[in-house]
Amino acid sequence: MSVPNRFAIEPKVYVDETPRTGFTEYAEQLNGRLAMIGFVSLIALEVLTGHSLIGWLTSL
Repeated sequence: MSVPNRFAIEPKVYVDETPRTGFTEYAEQLNGRLAMIGFVSLIALEVLTGHSLIGWLTSL
């Protein structure tokens, strides 16, 4: 008579060792993309309002 296994099989653990903080390629790509979004938003703001960023901020 065979006895079924009453213990759970331990899962294999996978640890991602790539760093996600500091000056990594991932952080630099993210920083560059966010800078491009900010720059394009600034250009769009100037085109839509007809004022520069400094002029727009002083009119608040």
